[in-house]
Amino acid sequence: MNDFFALYDVLLEGVPDLPVLNALSCDCWTGVETQDGFGLAMTTPGDTIAPMLFRPYDALSLRELSQGVKSWNFTEAGFSMAAINAGYNTEGHLQQLQALEPFEHYCTRGLDVSGKRIGVVGHLNMPEFIRLEAKEVWILERKPQPGDYPDSACELLLPRCDIVLITASTLVNKTLPRLLELCADAYTILTGPTCPMCPALLDMGFDRLAGLVVTNRPGMKEKISANLPGPPYPLGQPFLLTRERL
Repeated sequence: MNDFFALYDVLLEGVPDLPVLNALSCDCWTGVETQDGFGLAMTTPGDTIAPMLFRPYDALSLRELSQGVKSWNFTEAGFSMAAINAGYNTEGHLQQLQALEPFEHYCTRGLDVSGKRIGVVGHLNMPEFIRLEAKEVWILERKPQPGDYPDSACELLLPRCDIVLITASTLVNKTLPRLLELCADAYTILTGPTCPMCPALLDMGFDRLAGLVVTNRPGMKEKISANLPGPPYPLGQPFLLTRERL
């Protein structure tokens, strides 16, 4: 691996210099709000390492807060990833890129999975046709459920996959650079509410980016403040960027 943080540097280059209006977190989701957008990241426990940044986060600019995405304090990195998404995942950017995609099959539209080996890193929304048509579907999880492989099996299984879907929360826990190396020969999709709508990532080894633009800010802030469980997709609009489209 030549530059572990190359992905992160690409993301940081495009973050606008805006004031942070709110920074909040609950067990499931971490959010950062600006005048233009509301960014999400999956909340990832792990604050044993001293943070890079000073609080309060809403006293920082968006660009300043984003720098902590390289932190090994995962609580801090979650706020920073949410800040990055507040810069990229806006309604204006969605319209500019013409990236709006209906939720059904939003990350798998048009994929031919027949007879393919599919790797899924994390528990992701996955249309039923994948299970029915694929040769094999391997789910790899840090907290495996019955039928899942532990995430340590990524080293063996991902290089054998034809298509891999990766939860973008791996940006927060820093496993994504290695996962991307393991998927060098696969069609690779970065997905989930933590995924940034950053076209430059399509030049870094990804074939698709599929995430969420929060459009119901009051609803999302209530969800986080009240620690309500469940996915945030009803509170936004999914997006899809592909190499084919760009």
